[in-house]
Amino acid sequence: MKLAILGGAGRMGRMLIDCAGEMGLQVVAVTEIPGSDVIGKPATAEGVCFQSTWPEQADAVIDFTFHTCVIGNLANAVRCHQTYVLGTTGLSEAELAAVADASEKIPLCFAPNFSLGVNLLLELVRRAASVLDATYDAEIVEMHHKHKKDAPSGTALGLAQALAKGRGVELDTVATYGRQGIVGERPQGEIGIHALRGGSVVGDHTVMFAADEERVEITHKAVSRAAFAKGALKAAQWLSGKEPGLYNMRHVLGFEA
Repeated sequence: MKLAILGGAGRMGRMLIDCAGEMGLQVVAVTEIPGSDVIGKPATAEGVCFQSTWPEQADAVIDFTFHTCVIGNLANAVRCHQTYVLGTTGLSEAELAAVADASEKIPLCFAPNFSLGVNLLLELVRRAASVLDATYDAEIVEMHHKHKKDAPSGTALGLAQALAKGRGVELDTVATYGRQGIVGERPQGEIGIHALRGGSVVGDHTVMFAADEERVEITHKAVSRAAFAKGALKAAQWLSGKEPGLYNMRHVLGFEA
């Protein structure tokens, strides 16, 4: 499999390059935006240089760029019949629609978080929510570094979706994003989602189920972006040879539907 990494000069891009080398994967192209001062400079130890043109020579691309780039990137991947791993968060409705449309033409894995540990957390939260009903108040707290642009994190939203699915409710009808002022008593069944930002935190997520008699907390803390990079690379390997469709890490890890 010939692999391309989009946005290779960023924190995740560089980690993907390093982890691909550790995993013995062949990186044939690394891209950056036109005008970047890294264009033409070596991106990998094997001498692959940064380029601003679309990596048509790749079989698969991994995208952790900014959400406004996604629609154009997807169009190029469809044109070149490439498999696509998308880890960008904060997508608009139009961008999400483009993901769905592209998945009808190419194999596409889209996940809020590619860490194997986080995806286990998603499964545990879904199962816990199916047991701990609305009499347990559910709260999600996430913290990331001060440079993160979107809030709440895509992972926190994924956890909220997993929790809502476990309870058989629509997230939009029960979600509360932070609280301020005189908000009154907490209604039963509400799912609270809270974002903290500061320092160099890679990513902390905690889901709490609080009843009068007890509290259950499920936590994941990432200490290195390598966890996300290795999961995304595993997804790219798994996608090889798959039919067009919209996949996620549940499929990659073999969880039941």
